[in-house]
Amino acid sequence: MEDPGYRLFEGVLPPEDCEDLLSTLSPRSRAGARHLMAHPAVRRFAARSELLTIARSVVGPGALPYRATLFEKSGRRNWLVIWHQDTTLPLAANTDAPGWGPWSLKEGILYAQAPAWALEKIVALRIHLDASTATNGPLRVIPGSHRWGVLSDDEVFRRAREYPAVQCVAPRGSVLAMRPLLIHASSKAERDEPRRVLHVEYAAGLDLRPGLRLGMA
Repeated sequence: MEDPGYRLFEGVLPPEDCEDLLSTLSPRSRAGARHLMAHPAVRRFAARSELLTIARSVVGPGALPYRATLFEKSGRRNWLVIWHQDTTLPLAANTDAPGWGPWSLKEGILYAQAPAWALEKIVALRIHLDASTATNGPLRVIPGSHRWGVLSDDEVFRRAREYPAVQCVAPRGSVLAMRPLLIHASSKAERDEPRRVLHVEYAAGLDLRPGLRLGMA
């Protein structure tokens, strides 16, 4: 059976745990927050055994979280995400290793466009702190597209037109595991119901290769 590049795990977290985490992250003025591994509550949450078990089932027994982002969408905080792949990684130091770059600095953290071999060592867990429904801008994915490697923007858009997409609706407390190279997008919310997702990325190990170490973000 072919790997579609994503899998939904339901009933991973109880609603009260989702609510507790949200209470520690509020209030926020923007539609989410980046670089949350510096937040103690998020670090503890990302290290929960339920989440590590899922991550390790995908990338191996050494899986560790290194980056966390909160996405918060509603009728008032609303946006469209075009079809794309997640291809940048935070690194501890600059390197001249082939296949990396261009480089950028975001809020003091160094990022680089990564080659496919590095991205294959990564899995993202989308932790649904609210239910993701057909009307609050759910994630859409193109199954199996992670096997196509790193694509140009034009190639991503072309394949998104040619291949069928799946809408990822999910109950509160569920976790969607997905590969970074999976082509994905989301539409605007149609109703004023929140869709808050903690997006935590796990790597098979922080040292991708000698001299290439992931940064915490």
